[in-house]
Amino acid sequence: MTVRTHRLANGLRIVTEPMPGLQSASIGVWVTAGCRHEAEVENGIAHFLEHMAFKGTAKRSSLEIAEAIEDVGGYINAYTSREMTAYYARVLGADVPLALDVIADILLNPAFAPDEIEIERDVILQEIGQAHDTPDDIIFDWLQEVSFPGQSMGRPILGPPERVKGFSEGDLRRFVEKNYGPEQMIVAAAGQVDHDAVVAEAEALFGGLKARPLLNLEPARYAGGERREEKPLEQAHFALSLEGPGYRDGQIYTAQIHSGILGGGMSSRLFQEVREKRGLCYTIFAQNAAYADSGSLLIYAGTAADRIAELSQVVTDELRRFPGTVTQPELERARAQMKAGMLMGLESPSGRCERLARMIAIWDRVPSLEETVAEIDAVTLDQVSDFGVQLCVDAQPALALYGPVTGAPDHAQIRARLAA
Repeated sequence: MTVRTHRLANGLRIVTEPMPGLQSASIGVWVTAGCRHEAEVENGIAHFLEHMAFKGTAKRSSLEIAEAIEDVGGYINAYTSREMTAYYARVLGADVPLALDVIADILLNPAFAPDEIEIERDVILQEIGQAHDTPDDIIFDWLQEVSFPGQSMGRPILGPPERVKGFSEGDLRRFVEKNYGPEQMIVAAAGQVDHDAVVAEAEALFGGLKARPLLNLEPARYAGGERREEKPLEQAHFALSLEGPGYRDGQIYTAQIHSGILGGGMSSRLFQEVREKRGLCYTIFAQNAAYADSGSLLIYAGTAADRIAELSQVVTDELRRFPGTVTQPELERARAQMKAGMLMGLESPSGRCERLARMIAIWDRVPSLEETVAEIDAVTLDQVSDFGVQLCVDAQPALALYGPVTGAPDHAQIRARLAA
């Protein structure tokens, strides 16, 4: 399989990877604009814009957008993250030009009809309400907020209701004007695709876009802190984070292996100690979250009100004892899980297309799978152990607690225990 790239004269990047033997393809446009690119008064507008993309264009109604893709048996969707918004479709190979035309239409010619804005505003407010009613969703927004306080990086992707209630057509168009230039767009395609044909189609659809100055992002500043919300729920929800590397940092693979050993599966330390040996929870995991210039180790669990103090103590103790006790078999298991997870995810055109876009956004190139596997294989036991030390030395934990959490320690107590 051969990855090919191309850059139009206006800066728009195109990346493709044919997958012989497939009849289908995934194609989309990834825009390097998410909630991190919003001013405080715009918080939530990137996500609002993603919703509005499917509400009609100058030549297609919302129904016609859906019918254009579904008439050929495909599907179309989108998502917003902190640093990116994606618009993508999965279709048969013969329908790739149609899919790209529809995606280009919703990006370049949005109608932003006032009545559709009001309908979608209500939909998003319902989505926000649903998130607030889902403790193991909202707690991660709070954790992000206290990890990166007072910054766009720490604000919720959905935005606060009071902001969403005020967005206008003019606000949406201004955000597009600032953030949807050709240099912020990546056309990615994988599966039954022809590179030269995709380039020609992208040129015809996007080649007329004028280049725009790239915005300077506010650097992420990890700080740590606490948000605690008492509520009479069945479970006390506990989320902890410690500062980690960004995805361009040389330690990123070490951090990912560390989180896998700590809480990446049923054989992980946290799962075995907290759930299997002590029965403290049903769900517990650790994962690495990485951004352009920062990141964090996240740990989540839910437990009974009378066991939240014990849970937090055990989690902290597992972090403390990790350095010096991590073993080669644990390293090899986490390494195998990481490589297998990556390779299994790339067996679908959607997973491969996503990787192409992400790699171009991060590196402006697509490292080969062999290169990535070699990076993972190069991580040593000493590096993983030393990373565990780094996490605990001078740690500034961020802590989010929700539910009956009166008995939980605060982040200063956790910090002191990590440093002990």
